[in-house]
Amino acid sequence: MANLRDIKKRISSVTSTKQITRTMEMVSTAKIRRALDRAHQAEPYKTALTDVMLTVATDASIASDNPMLAVHEEPKRGLVIAIASDRGLAGGFNVNVDRECERIIREWRNEGIEGQIITCGRKPSEYFSSRGNVVMKFEGFSADPRLGDARMIADYICDSYVAGELDRVEVVYHHARNRVDQQLRVEHLLPLDPEMVAMAHGPRKNEDEGPKRVSSSFKFIPSAQHVLGELVPSYVLTIIHQALIDSAAAEQGARRKAMHSATENATTIIATLTRTYNRVRQASITTELNEIVAGAAALEEH
Repeated sequence: MANLRDIKKRISSVTSTKQITRTMEMVSTAKIRRALDRAHQAEPYKTALTDVMLTVATDASIASDNPMLAVHEEPKRGLVIAIASDRGLAGGFNVNVDRECERIIREWRNEGIEGQIITCGRKPSEYFSSRGNVVMKFEGFSADPRLGDARMIADYICDSYVAGELDRVEVVYHHARNRVDQQLRVEHLLPLDPEMVAMAHGPRKNEDEGPKRVSSSFKFIPSAQHVLGELVPSYVLTIIHQALIDSAAAEQGARRKAMHSATENATTIIATLTRTYNRVRQASITTELNEIVAGAAALEEH
């Protein structure tokens, strides 16, 4: 059995850890509100753009000549955008994204499709540095996504798809349902066929809130094809940027949950160690008393 000094050091160490986890939990709780507000403020623009995109893309006469809406019959290369965190201490937040990306790439490999990866966050960048074909990586902004980085990703995707260098694009990230729950999502980004745009599980949509065609008639200037050509890159950019913002909010929620669990576990460990400390201390006192009594009895005999 451990001595009193070791148990006391252990209690002190766990207490210090508890203070750290409690502080991190409070910091994440404060950041969640701002991150969720940012995601909610960007949601109306994304919703309106998705509805307009669906309306224009479903017009066969307009969409027939747009290369971004073309479905490549024999896909050879696919791209996965892995959006996670720069930091750890968030439970399975980063691991879940890594595993899902690996699953997608493994399925593509079985179909004869070469998989490429764009990593957003230091953790997925480190994980896939020796495991996947990383074509781009972004680090240091997972908690505060920047539009410029989203634009670089969108430009690379659009240019590569039009040039025939990419045939499929998937986005893997965590959606912040609220301050407590995070949902892992895999969103199909390309090809932009109308069926995919109209999916009920489109960007941040529930089944009963899917994108809808706009009933109002449009007059396109200078032409419908030109408008669609400008609309598709904006749509891709918006989806990627919104996913980055959503993932930032989910990251804070996951870290708050992980630190809350760590704080509760530390409290349990401290209580257990305190009971052990008291038990050992009581046993030590009892032993000392027995030795004193035995010594006194021995002196009386002599």
